[in-house]
Amino acid sequence: MTDVFINYRTGDGDKTAALIDHELSRRFGRDRAFRASKSISPGSAYPDALLTGLRRCSVLLAVIGPDWTNFQARLRDPEDWVRKEILEAFTCGIPVVPVLDGRKTDRLNKADLPDELARLADLQSIRLDGHDTEAGLKRLGDLVAEMTGLHDVDRDAAASPAPGSVTNSTGDVIGTAVQSRDFTGDVGGTVIKGSNGPIHTGRGNIYQDSRHVSGGRHFSGDGMTYFEGDHHGDIRHRFGESDRREGDDE
Repeated sequence: MTDVFINYRTGDGDKTAALIDHELSRRFGRDRAFRASKSISPGSAYPDALLTGLRRCSVLLAVIGPDWTNFQARLRDPEDWVRKEILEAFTCGIPVVPVLDGRKTDRLNKADLPDELARLADLQSIRLDGHDTEAGLKRLGDLVAEMTGLHDVDRDAAASPAPGSVTNSTGDVIGTAVQSRDFTGDVGGTVIKGSNGPIHTGRGNIYQDSRHVSGGRHFSGDGMTYFEGDHHGDIRHRFGESDRREGDDE
């Protein structure tokens, strides 16, 4: 799905549009930003692709170059695509953010715009300063994230562990810590549950379920060492016993 539509005029802001596209694609994913020269495949119907991409977006970034208002004939031409895209965004209720390209680009003035585009002058703009492009692109990316709810690709990757990996909420650890309620299957390594809870080393299953007796702990598997409580607590060894419950010998 496209989240950001980049509106620009060739010859006045197209290079900045490419920079914006590159940064947003790097940060949020290639398919999240629509820029005509990148996003429309050769042989595709240009008008349909533009309007479809626009209507799917959550925000339109209108790149305003230093000569943007000098194209008066085009701004008044109903067939001019820069104009058509902005007006379509207005019609669809899509937020429009003017992006001022460089220090020499002034804020838009209603007197310089045709009536149909006059509301552009009332919209809060953001400036990309060529003397600090990196900071400007980051600020723009932060704005896009706030407006669309997009997350950085790196953050999503960190939040989605690979299949078979182990995650935990115990904070930074050395090695592997697994924090959970029930453990099933071949559990190896070390399992820590709470600061005073059980510690399990070796192999075997641990189930914690109120349906079982003696506190609800159930052991199975071919062997384990089980510690519960502080250093004055119990130490239990289970080897080669099948389907034994704590308390069976009582």
